[in-house]
Amino acid sequence: MNNKPELLVTAASLEEAAALLAAGATALLIGDDRFGMRLAGHFSLEDTAAAVKLAHDTGGKVYVSINGLISNKMLEELPAYIKAIGELGVDGVEFGDPAVLAAVKAEAPELKLHWNAEMTSTNYATANYWGSKGASRVVLARELNMDEMTEMVPHLQVEAQVQVHGMTNIYHSKRKLVASYMSHQGRPGDGGSLGKERGLFLIEAERPNEKFPIYEDENGTHIMSSDDICILEDLHFLLKAGVHSLKIEGLLKPVAYNVAVVKAYRHAIDLYSADPAEYAYDEAWMDEIRALQDPERELSFGFFYKEQVY
Repeated sequence: MNNKPELLVTAASLEEAAALLAAGATALLIGDDRFGMRLAGHFSLEDTAAAVKLAHDTGGKVYVSINGLISNKMLEELPAYIKAIGELGVDGVEFGDPAVLAAVKAEAPELKLHWNAEMTSTNYATANYWGSKGASRVVLARELNMDEMTEMVPHLQVEAQVQVHGMTNIYHSKRKLVASYMSHQGRPGDGGSLGKERGLFLIEAERPNEKFPIYEDENGTHIMSSDDICILEDLHFLLKAGVHSLKIEGLLKPVAYNVAVVKAYRHAIDLYSADPAEYAYDEAWMDEIRALQDPERELSFGFFYKEQVY
């Protein structure tokens, strides 16, 4: 392979950003809590500038997630923010709302636009439509299976990004559902945070062994998957198909775990790129990941091998 795919990972802090880049990440996804949802951590403009320098010094890139549900109030603040990150040298933004696309074109047209509409990016015609509007990449829906993803790539007029590791969001509401529940239980304002650091989770009566992380922030309530995607064993199918960017979701994970994951995927990508014909997966690549994996969270293929019925 002449062109290795990008290895993209979320970062919760500058310290983690440096560790991930050193481990082999070639791109970072960060953001500001005002405009991005389910970020691993909040990056101020000062932090963003430092992250850009860290990445660019190693030949890497920084993308900013602006995937929030844009309100009228946010529309007033968005242009200044986009202009600022453009001036800092950010390489691109992830967006779902066309308002972000319009603001980027007006304030920082040099920024790459990556269309990320969560579960609605399921066909190449829609992806190419957003390409015609200015997007250079599509983030494929995590509900697609392996065949749907790999068969879509040749039809795309834009780059394809696929999540290969980590948890996924399964529910979002703008409402403060956790706070409402606490109030219903007679515990309003119990003094504890309802954010990511609280470590709250949901359990269904029918599936008591599955824990779904739940947290609340200024964007509302977020419920995450009870397992973690891990496609390392079959990564070569995505590499052969020519997927341009492979994403590791580091949300709610310790730095050591994310570093181990990045190292494993970096090793696999480099080996495949050096000699695709001789490439072979080695189960030992998973040893460090499994040693650090939360025992209550299963590593799975997610939707990669689930038959879809439409």
